[in-house]
Amino acid sequence: MNIQDFQTHPFTKFDKEWALLTAGVKDDFNSMTISWGGMGTLWHKPVVFLFVKPVRYTYEFVERHDEITVSFYDKKYRKALSIFGSKSGRDMNKAKAAGLTPKVLENGVTYEEATETLICKKLSMQKLDKEAFPKEALQFYQLKGEELAHCLVIAEVTEII
Repeated sequence: MNIQDFQTHPFTKFDKEWALLTAGVKDDFNSMTISWGGMGTLWHKPVVFLFVKPVRYTYEFVERHDEITVSFYDKKYRKALSIFGSKSGRDMNKAKAAGLTPKVLENGVTYEEATETLICKKLSMQKLDKEAFPKEALQFYQLKGEELAHCLVIAEVTEII
C-alpha cells in the first residue's frame, strides 16, 4: 500500500481499537499492546508517535532495535491483544498464549492475523518529564505509584502491508 493512500480514524485507531507494537527482528523481538499513539508528519516523513513505559519488557527491544512494527487487528482478536497488554514476555510466550502467529519481515516482525501493519524505522526516543505534564495527566501515574513517565518513540513509517 502506498503510505500516502493510507486512511484511518486517527482519534480511535489506538485508543479504541488498540494495536500491537513489536520491536526487534526474527530471533530477538517482543510485542505489547498499545493504546496511546498517533500518526502524522515530522521532519518531512510519515511517522507514528508511540508511548512506552520504561518498565515494559518491550521497551528493552525498542532501545536495542531500530525495527518496529505497529499492527492492527479485527475485533475478534481483542482477547489476544489483552494478553499482550497484561502479561510479560519475560515470563511467557505471549504469541502462543494469545494464539497469534509471528510473521518475520525483512525489517521487523508482525503477526499473520494483522489486518494492517505499519513497518517502521525508529527515529527517536525521549523520556517524558512528568513535571511538564498538566495536573489532569498525573492521574495516569498515581494509580500504581509509578515514578517513571512514558517514553515517546517516534518512528518513520516506511511501508504498510
